[in-house]
Amino acid sequence: MSTPATDIRNIAIIGHSGEGKTTLCEAILFNGGAIERMGKSDLGTTVSDFDEQEIARKMSISLSVAYTEWKGVKLNLLDVPGFYDFEGEFNEAMRACGAALVVLGAGGDVSVGAEKAISQCLKAQKPMIIFINGMDKENADYAGTLRALQEKYHGKIAPIQLPLIENGKMTGYVNALTDKAYRFTGAGPEEIAIPEECKPELESMLFTLTETAAENDDVLLETYFEKGELTREEIIHGIRKGIFAMNTIPVMAGSALQNRGVINLMNEIVKYMPQAVERRALPANDLTTGQVTAVTCKPEKPFAAQVFKTAVDPFVGKLNYFRVNRGVIKAGMTVLNSTTGTQERISSLYIVRGKKQEPVNELSAGDIGAVSKLANTNTGDTLCDENTPVRFDPILFPKPVLFMAVYAKTRGTEDKIFSGLSRLAEEDKSFSVTKNPDTGETLIGGQGEVHLDVICKKLKTKFGADADLRPPKIAYKETILSTATAEGKYKKQTGGHGQYGHCKMRFEPCENDFEFAEEVVGGAVPKQYIPAVEKGIIECLPHGVLAGYPVIRMRAVLYDGSYHEVDSSEAAFKAAAELAFKEGMKNARPVLLEPISRLKIAVPEQYLGDVMGDLSKHRGRIIGTDIQDDMQIITAEAPQAELLTYATTLRSMTQGRGKFSETFERYEQAPDSVLQNLKAQ
Repeated sequence: MSTPATDIRNIAIIGHSGEGKTTLCEAILFNGGAIERMGKSDLGTTVSDFDEQEIARKMSISLSVAYTEWKGVKLNLLDVPGFYDFEGEFNEAMRACGAALVVLGAGGDVSVGAEKAISQCLKAQKPMIIFINGMDKENADYAGTLRALQEKYHGKIAPIQLPLIENGKMTGYVNALTDKAYRFTGAGPEEIAIPEECKPELESMLFTLTETAAENDDVLLETYFEKGELTREEIIHGIRKGIFAMNTIPVMAGSALQNRGVINLMNEIVKYMPQAVERRALPANDLTTGQVTAVTCKPEKPFAAQVFKTAVDPFVGKLNYFRVNRGVIKAGMTVLNSTTGTQERISSLYIVRGKKQEPVNELSAGDIGAVSKLANTNTGDTLCDENTPVRFDPILFPKPVLFMAVYAKTRGTEDKIFSGLSRLAEEDKSFSVTKNPDTGETLIGGQGEVHLDVICKKLKTKFGADADLRPPKIAYKETILSTATAEGKYKKQTGGHGQYGHCKMRFEPCENDFEFAEEVVGGAVPKQYIPAVEKGIIECLPHGVLAGYPVIRMRAVLYDGSYHEVDSSEAAFKAAAELAFKEGMKNARPVLLEPISRLKIAVPEQYLGDVMGDLSKHRGRIIGTDIQDDMQIITAEAPQAELLTYATTLRSMTQGRGKFSETFERYEQAPDSVLQNLKAQ
């Protein structure tokens, strides 16, 4: 039997890298009886960090799924990487989850990763609980961390427990809503009397929670005005309503590593986090009517699900993770992939715990599972009932911001490398493989240096292909600034027929990449040889006279010449055109052109000056600034050659808070220093 949506909580565990998300996931699985002992990230023994790269780096690099049961409720946990380079995994989790658990270190401030995670949840309307982790550490500062949260998210933060601190460490807690105190023991939390010194602060917390609950419900607000108080049940109802409406964010604390405070956290997840059935209706395109329809989490309705992640393995094959948004999916049924328009047979269904897949017969609305061996299904695709076709909005992924040219370390393995990269691009939608038509290089694009390094190591371990990454070549061009005439005469005498071609040409700047014209009068160059002259010039264009780069914005005009009735040929006139090209371009003030990119950079205001100053150092020009939400938007232009590692530079300058997009704008003349550097290489 599948689990009903009322008994499912889909929780994404999010936050800054290194603050204990995977360890917390491990503690929840252990408390729920899903595993016999807690693994450790340092030892590579956790359920959710099972990839070779994750074990080697001791950090999460991929979204992983696990589940356990607690008090009759199924907890589907999505362990999300916190490192900046894996933002795409976060977006996948946001599409699948119904709520989030934000893990924050007890360092006295709000880390960048937690700040971004909370901001994204608020935008995506994902209810959340904040868990202040690391309360077993010597320098743990619960009060400072809570204060920082309250200052940043004024009016939303609602601490629902009071930690009991002894010798700087958390030894227990008082739950403000149940009015009970607990001490941590080796066997789990043990109820104790509420310490006298905690009672004044507890009363203050309860007063704040009562006001918060009343503000979230008109009936409760009226009751509060009439009676001056609310019952515990009424407070819990109001807090739960506030969480769902994104007006209230409960805060709890503990130590994931010591498994302290986690059982209380699990109780509150079951109590406060929305049931899968309560998820807001999802908009989808009804492919029968062409209208937008609201898909609600009802098992009795026609089946509809969305794939939120794809894992590719050369041995196991492709595994698609999905969330059932409506109806029921059963092993053996045929469904429609409405994104590709193809039918897919569901041969095997699984529920997943890390790398372990457990076969099931069916999954109902609100649940999360996986299916293998789907030929034409990838991340973001909609699977649905063939008779009621719908299509969900695609998952948005960040565009690559760092590009490197990829070469094979071993000659002859190019096909293996490019095949493997294509498979990895199916798995990771924030990664791209493209060919630069100007330089001929194959480029891989990602979110940062770590991201691309992970891709290369996956390529080696999964597909046995060793890639070499190099900075990409810049697609410089050459052009001319003035008009010049040139003469090309090709004369060669051998035994028998000789070779003779003679053309006089004018080379001048133009707006288009290349134009050819002829102004020959009196048959000085016969008509049949004119195409050969044009062909000769075209074959010269890829290699200019300055540094060998392609020539653009040039007009070549054939205006005179001569021929020999016996010795002239197309080949001779082609050779003559090449001679004229070299002479003419040298005399027409040739210059180097460099590609200029337009940048849109979003940064918090405190970094605005640093970012603008840095752009100036890299030959950038500020076009304007604007304000969007709480970010400063800088519009600028800069040479592409100066932006090869800008993703890393911006991240460093803004502590990971800055973002940018880059698009090609135009070509313009490069400074002489750029040409001299190229010649010196």
